Amino acid sequence: MKGIITWALVVSALSLPTLAQAALPAETQVYSAGFIDAAGPVAAAQFEHFQTIISLMLIVVVPIFILVPWVLWRYRRGGRGAYRPDWDFNWGNEAVLWGVPIVLIIILSSALWAHTHKYDPYRPLGNDPLDIEVVSLDWKFLFIYPQQGIATLDYLALEQDRPIRLKLTSGTVMQSFMIPQLAGQIYTMAGMTTQLNLLADQEGEYLGRNTQYNGDGFATQSFRTAVMPKSQFDNWVIHTQKNTQTLDLATYEALLKPSIEHVPRYYGTVDAGLFNRVLARFTAGHAHADSTPAEVSQIREHHHPQNNPKGAEQ
Repeated sequence: MKGIITWALVVSALSLPTLAQAALPAETQVYSAGFIDAAGPVAAAQFEHFQTIISLMLIVVVPIFILVPWVLWRYRRGGRGAYRPDWDFNWGNEAVLWGVPIVLIIILSSALWAHTHKYDPYRPLGNDPLDIEVVSLDWKFLFIYPQQGIATLDYLALEQDRPIRLKLTSGTVMQSFMIPQLAGQIYTMAGMTTQLNLLADQEGEYLGRNTQYNGDGFATQSFRTAVMPKSQFDNWVIHTQKNTQTLDLATYEALLKPSIEHVPRYYGTVDAGLFNRVLARFTAGHAHADSTPAEVSQIREHHHPQNNPKGAEQ
């Protein structure tokens, strides 16, 4: 019975990615092979680091798979192995048993240290990045393009070969943002901002999702990430700017309600400073260091209307 349960758990674990993909709406289903099929330098570096770890661990794993059967065969009853009941210590064996793991730990730690600092999610990947503000909601992602004055829901458009700088926060509970084929995961937290820098060097569509459980709609909280050449991206921006929908505070309030979205939404205009207003909801109206003077004024007026004549009249 224990063996059957174990095999059932193994099969279930292996089938989870397929089941999660099948649970997504047809409009958002995008094939994803994770960082093994990298579409950017960050994911490619992660895969390279993964290969390094596997290669080093094979130094331990391969001898075990070879020596365990050999020892069992040689020292079986009637085998050729010498019977030495008084043997209890050997400097050579001790040096190998302790020395090899210590050396591997030093090498793995050094590799991890170097990789972590080289691909720090806050580290810029080039000049003139495309800035995108991300707000995680239940159960959807809101993307604001402050440079273009547009926004999308559950659809992330990126310019190929251009550095991308994501500034992320959450409008609800803590979540985890991840696009496996482009970059690793980063947490989003209410009242706080995190950053994720990435670069996509291959045109195509990739799956992004929340990997932190946040309720009933968790399994469907995913979005398309479309990487396109500059000319196509510019045309997409112009087309989106013609959309009549506006992302303002009232629209955001409606999006705050938990819901499962089956079709992406596009907003042709966005209220200035909306991202900072989302942050200010959880910071008692205090502006962040990167806020502009105009945004600071808007935030203070929104949270403390009694401090200005217009608010006092209201």
